[in-house]
Amino acid sequence: MDIKAHITGTVWKVEVEVGEEVEEDDVVIILESMKMEMPIEAPADGKITEILVKPDQPVQEGEVVARMEED
Repeated sequence: MDIKAHITGTVWKVEVEVGEEVEEDDVVIILESMKMEMPIEAPADGKITEILVKPDQPVQEGEVVARMEED
C-alpha cells in the first residue's frame, strides 16, 4: 500500500523505520509547508516496507513517500 503526501512541501522528519509496525493514523512522516508541520499518517495497520524520502527533500502532492504491507 502506498502512503502519499497530501500536500506539496518539504520532508521535515521521518518518524518510522523500515520493518516498523504501525497502527492506522500513526504519524509516518512530517512535512513542512508554509512554516506549518503537516503529518502524513498510516492509512491502516501494518508494517513499513519502504521509505522513499529523506529529511529536507521536497515532495509534491500525491507523491508516494513510503510503502507498507497492510495487516
